[in-house]
Amino acid sequence: MYLDCGSHRIDLSRPAVMGIINVTPDSFSDGGRHLDPGAAVASAHEMVAAGAVIIDVGGESTRPGADGVALEEERRRLRPVVRRLVDELAVPVSIDTSKPELMREMAAEGCGMINDVFALRRPGALVAAAETGLPVCLMHMLGEPRTMQAEPSYADVVTEVMGFLRARVAKCEAAGIARRRLLIDPGFGFGKTLGHNATLLRELTAFKALGLPLLAGLSRKSMIAAAGVETQAGRLAASVALAVLAVERGARIVRVHDVAPTVDALKMLGLLERTG
Repeated sequence: MYLDCGSHRIDLSRPAVMGIINVTPDSFSDGGRHLDPGAAVASAHEMVAAGAVIIDVGGESTRPGADGVALEEERRRLRPVVRRLVDELAVPVSIDTSKPELMREMAAEGCGMINDVFALRRPGALVAAAETGLPVCLMHMLGEPRTMQAEPSYADVVTEVMGFLRARVAKCEAAGIARRRLLIDPGFGFGKTLGHNATLLRELTAFKALGLPLLAGLSRKSMIAAAGVETQAGRLAASVALAVLAVERGARIVRVHDVAPTVDALKMLGLLERTG
């Protein structure tokens, strides 16, 4: 199992770790840390050295309650970082955006993947993603970041999230995006309560029925605090535990802030699988 990301390939026969670089002032966990392009690039290098096989760069916060960012401001944040990372890293760079203009522009800069929390639902995004020829991760979100945590409700969260993703995959294929270029993400924390998140994680293996690589982003999510974990050290340990649980249940890529401890934990899971 390989994912072609332009000039790079990601081996999905084993769990892959995606490192998160948010070049934003207001992201939930690392807002402000990477506003300086040099700091962002240095962190990305550290993540790759620790075992990240892809780096995901975002210029617009999608935390609960976040306001949108204008196109020009998002471009200003992303361009200098993306240019350096594409030139300097030996792994693909993923662009975390929902704007079709930036999908095209960052693909031209050399990005190898599109990660869209709106699952290509914004006007023009589907066509833009198809034109880039890049793999695309489609994520489920109920509503939009500013309002998504305002009493989210589902009759059956697993069935509804799977149905949404199945429909988006069909739309992508109809637009000319080959199935081999698609990944799915159930969107932990995006319009879900603690109970919804727990149910999705517990039943994550159900998503194998869609027949596509599964990406899971649980790192430092507010569900950890909602479960009673308050300290920074506790959030780290909980994030690593959630990544391992997600991989055990079928995730091929885990999107994380803390690459080194996640990679080490997954090595132990791999040891059990190899010697079982």
